Amino acid sequence: MTLPSHSTSITPGQLIKNRAHDFMELVKLRLSLLVLVTTLVGFLLGWVGPMDYFLLVITLMGTAFSAFGASSLNQWWEHEFDALMKRTQDRPIPGRRLHPRDAFCFGVLSILLGSGLLFFFVNTISAVLGIMTVVIYILCYTPMKRYSTFNTLLGAIPGAIPPLLGWSAATGEIGLDGVVLFLILWFWQMPHFLAIAWLYREDYAAAGFRMLSVDDPSGLVTSRQALLYALGLLAVSLVPGLIGMASLLYFILAFLFGLLFVLTALFFVMKRTRKNARYLFFASIIYLPLILLILLLCQSARI
Repeated sequence: MTLPSHSTSITPGQLIKNRAHDFMELVKLRLSLLVLVTTLVGFLLGWVGPMDYFLLVITLMGTAFSAFGASSLNQWWEHEFDALMKRTQDRPIPGRRLHPRDAFCFGVLSILLGSGLLFFFVNTISAVLGIMTVVIYILCYTPMKRYSTFNTLLGAIPGAIPPLLGWSAATGEIGLDGVVLFLILWFWQMPHFLAIAWLYREDYAAAGFRMLSVDDPSGLVTSRQALLYALGLLAVSLVPGLIGMASLLYFILAFLFGLLFVLTALFFVMKRTRKNARYLFFASIIYLPLILLILLLCQSARI
């Protein structure tokens, strides 16, 4: 691990603070927290009876270490390209505050620990799902970003597995309800990431990443795709109310909030500006926790 040249003037407290910040950057803490939240929702939706807090904590720990490891290996793999983009050039590795070897070792050890916790203390299905998440994210999605615009479709798979993992940890199976949770997360990610891809299209182009927005100067294709997947999200979000997974109240609320999300995507199609892309992005980060909270509160067994 390398230190800045002016490290001698940094107090121990500031050094610890800087290291903590670098660690949060390395593991993409906000993304990892989203992974944990969706895993928790899947677990709570699947659990029946008195809560097994040990199982819940181990599931979240295994998921967290797997997510930390995947993010670390992703940054290890892409650190040369991160250095070419304004929004990522100050990450710990391109910023020369962390040696690539250290990030690689931390990533591998974290994945082994996370997979081990899931396999030995949860169940085989959850462990396999955790490993699948890491493999698709690191070995498939990460390299594909430089070769095909289909990388977003593939990258949405590991992002959609966590609630399914939580469900399988609680129930010991995948099941229809778990698949529905997976589909909700998969469809949600598409307009979310397409908005990001449009906002940072110059950065992606500079790094040589094949994002849809890079080859779409007018934004028409990108915005239409975002609208298409927002409509798909609206449809799949209603399924829990149709299969008895959630109540009629959920169905009504999911329709209303899904429609608002679709309208935000439609505004982006009608006027393809950074402002509307940003509105779509913020709408997406409001929509997901809201719809998951409603689903939890409106489970058929509760409301």
